[in-house]
Amino acid sequence: MHELSIATSIVDIVAESAAAYPGARVREVRLRVGVLAAVVEDSLQFCWEVVTEDTVLAGSRLVVRVLPVILHCAGCGTDSALDGIQSFRCPCCGEPASDLLQGRELEIEAIEVEEPELGAGMKAEEA
Repeated sequence: MHELSIATSIVDIVAESAAAYPGARVREVRLRVGVLAAVVEDSLQFCWEVVTEDTVLAGSRLVVRVLPVILHCAGCGTDSALDGIQSFRCPCCGEPASDLLQGRELEIEAIEVEEPELGAGMKAEEA
């Protein structure tokens, strides 16, 4: 289950970024994950809950956007999304295509942070 190490790495990266905003709370982390990254989203979500506990990311949501495989075919010059990953042939002309444009990604797309609330009795000018 490599999802645990993936979730742990993401938490480390996001926590380091969040340190630049003392007191801020991470609300959401959005990922772009290509189909070929072989990440099981349900497992990643489960691991997220476990590894964010007792961190600045506790209670945050993990939003995963799964990206299809997109190939460029040198034969006919088209870029096409594959319906499955069993065959890397151009859906337009049927020729083998090896120029992978998308599908291996595993990247943090965005981090949504909620700014800290002002302390009780503190005016905005004092913050």
